[in-house]
Amino acid sequence: MDMNLSIHIKMNWKLILAFLATLLFAMSVMSPVAQAQTKLSNLVELEDMQRKELIGYGLVTGLDRTGDRSMGTRGSAFTVQSVANMLENFGITVDAERLRTRNVAAVMVTASISPYHAPGSVIDVTVSSLGDARSLQGGVLLQTPMFDPDNEEVFVKAQGPLIVGGATAEITGARVSQNQTLTATIPGGGIVEKNEEFEMDTQKPLGLVLRDPNFTNARNIVETINQTFDEELASMHHSGLVRVEWPEAFQDRGNMNVFTSIILDQEIVVETPARVVINERTGTIVAGGDVIIDDAMISHGNLQLRTQISPYVSQPPAFSGGETQVLDVPEAELSEELAQTFVLEPQTTVQQLSASLNALGMTPRDIISIFQALDKSGVLRAKLIVM
Repeated sequence: MDMNLSIHIKMNWKLILAFLATLLFAMSVMSPVAQAQTKLSNLVELEDMQRKELIGYGLVTGLDRTGDRSMGTRGSAFTVQSVANMLENFGITVDAERLRTRNVAAVMVTASISPYHAPGSVIDVTVSSLGDARSLQGGVLLQTPMFDPDNEEVFVKAQGPLIVGGATAEITGARVSQNQTLTATIPGGGIVEKNEEFEMDTQKPLGLVLRDPNFTNARNIVETINQTFDEELASMHHSGLVRVEWPEAFQDRGNMNVFTSIILDQEIVVETPARVVINERTGTIVAGGDVIIDDAMISHGNLQLRTQISPYVSQPPAFSGGETQVLDVPEAELSEELAQTFVLEPQTTVQQLSASLNALGMTPRDIISIFQALDKSGVLRAKLIVM
């Protein structure tokens, strides 16, 4: 073979290899899926370990005249009756018609527990208004039994001060609010009173249910478990379920828990899709650093409609026999702000988009609308999750 031809072929191979290396690097940078290593316990739930959804009815007190109304046809009669019944339990008899409950609100309390929540453990609870309260800000939930709607057994008792994701302020004739104030949470506000025990069955394989079904992650789980025990114990049933056979040394019920602990403690290489999480109630936006936006043009403006009623005094002519009257004249005004427009370059990161939006002085509500529009247009290379 000619020497020049041999050198030319070698140079071509070097160029090809360099091109492939550059292409693989670019694909790794452009991919909206990131790889990370995490414990298996962060990825799966055990099969047949369904969480139990609980509900309860209770009263929130300590409100600053923002609770349920007790008078008029629109008042919450059940709130007044609940307060009267509660006082009756304390040996205090009152006439329900004489109660004023603007500092009390009737609420529904919800929570969920897993089979492994033992009596004495604490859980988070969610509180939402049931009547016509204006805000739950500053309230305290009185002790509320929470039961399973299927059998009406009480599993949890909830109580504690509320944490509201919004704020409201009001004076005579004016009121302003920010975010939702009729839904609140109590971290650790529920105490488990009883629970149904969960027992593993040696005749049935250990089922690992992926919280986010993914074929690649399921395959990685199977390979990691089989390599750890040097035995074909794990198999992939489908993208959301991996089943693991019980080894001979772990057939005892006590050792089954040890084996489960070893399995869940394994480090797994997982694919994590890029995500943008939006909480519309509080206006919170959380976006991962691997979120990429393709080239797009964004134009955003606000349309404002204002209405008000102005008093007008109608004065009849003298000696006409008419009466002076005060009439209400409705007025409406429509205004639209100039649209704010900017262009995103290809491969724009979420940090660059955030800097552009902040420079324009946009509110969280504006940014939420923009992310939703980007997702609909197909240029947001991430999974949009709205809570």
